[in-house]
Amino acid sequence: MFSTRCRNAGRCTLMLVMILAVFLLGFGPVDPASLHSAKALLAKYPTISGKLQRNQFAAPIYLESSESRGSQQVDMYGIFNYPFGAVKEALQLPATWCDITTLHINIKACTVRRESDHWLVTIYSGRKYYQPPSDAYPLKLLYRIAEQQPDYLDLALTADVGPLSTKDHRIRLEAAPLDRERTFVHFSYAYTHGALANLAIKTYFATIARDKLGFSTVLGENGTQVFIGGVRGAVERNTVRYYLALQTYLDTLGSPEGQRFEQRIGRWYDLTARYPRQLKEEEKSEYLANKRREHQNQIALQHAEGR
Repeated sequence: MFSTRCRNAGRCTLMLVMILAVFLLGFGPVDPASLHSAKALLAKYPTISGKLQRNQFAAPIYLESSESRGSQQVDMYGIFNYPFGAVKEALQLPATWCDITTLHINIKACTVRRESDHWLVTIYSGRKYYQPPSDAYPLKLLYRIAEQQPDYLDLALTADVGPLSTKDHRIRLEAAPLDRERTFVHFSYAYTHGALANLAIKTYFATIARDKLGFSTVLGENGTQVFIGGVRGAVERNTVRYYLALQTYLDTLGSPEGQRFEQRIGRWYDLTARYPRQLKEEEKSEYLANKRREHQNQIALQHAEGR
């Protein structure tokens, strides 16, 4: 447990807050009324096609977010310029999600393990600088394909219990073909939390995250549009980080396998560098050096688990 690894009370509090920023604020809740089918997913496309062409990302990405009484919601939609078959084949493998999630600056390692008739994906979250997995917090996610059709993929990673008294974590990815060469995707997350998480949220945004911003804009006090901050801004930042990790993974599949890791960490950093106001945390050389060390730790950790 985390408490056995943390001996300094101040550092423990800060660590819990940073974990919150990745796990609790990673995505927004899934719409429970949504139908799981290619038809339902593609019905969204014509309503946002104009926004996919012109947006704050200068890329075919659309982000929706909302906030109400402590509940955060973010849904990420986008177009990948790859055939649906290639996207489906790549993303339906459990190990793929370790290659994707570890690009995130806060993810220190990831492992996959088969248990009887299901797969577990464990991600280790920590600070933005280098940390070994033993100093990070593990979240064990049950991986499953919720729906798989010739023209549709719906997969989920779920955890009943998470950090800071959070529970019912539900990561979801949907994908369907727009045409022979393009795939439309929807990425979202759901969770619930208790009093400890509420306290950590207040601490986080009153201190180390008070100047951090998201991607949506609201009307400011002087009548101009300003980027949102607070919890909603954090949800958006981490959603974009993971979305760009998905894009990076797909963009590097055509390279020789032995070169993909180096290409991925470099490309992910370059993609996030397009949005320095929201996403920049460290220089590229530092990020690359940290990820190389963490990658070696992950290989050893996965080997120890007997993959």
